[in-house]
Amino acid sequence: MYQFVGFQFFQRGTQRLIGDIPNVFFHFVETYDLIVTRFDAALKDVGGCQTCETCFKTGKACSFDDDFNTIAPAILEADAVVFSMPVYWYSIPAQIKGVIDRMFSFVVGGKEIAGKECAVISCCEEDDMSVFDGVRVPMERSAALTKWKMVGEVLIPGVLNAGDIEKTDGCKQAAALAEKF
Repeated sequence: MYQFVGFQFFQRGTQRLIGDIPNVFFHFVETYDLIVTRFDAALKDVGGCQTCETCFKTGKACSFDDDFNTIAPAILEADAVVFSMPVYWYSIPAQIKGVIDRMFSFVVGGKEIAGKECAVISCCEEDDMSVFDGVRVPMERSAALTKWKMVGEVLIPGVLNAGDIEKTDGCKQAAALAEKF
């Protein structure tokens, strides 16, 4: 059965920004009886990679025992990984970036992760689409490095206040993205 892992970043106040877009995406995916595992990065304790290169040598993905060791098996088993986040200071929120950086453990540990599918769902305050470059480019380069297929992106600009996301077609775009899987 096809398995999804979804990483979202909801911290106090950010749910009002990105709204129901990730929920619409995952609800649509679940209607196909696919297995979905979701992690809220804001509630996980995942530090940055220490580049110690002892990955998987202790029986865990990382020698530093934090929540990445519970996330790593889900990534390994997943057929698709979806990252959902608002843009923070023109970049990826630190909590999700920590998960992405720790994916280095799969490379060092010799784990086969090529062939997965992935997607990005994001929103930002400004109307300028180039604001998404700080999220889009690292995600696209990470997908290329890991040999994952980037299935699509839902990038919604102009979202600052509670309710702004409902004035966009973001939920419609999320449903269309889910259909691509």
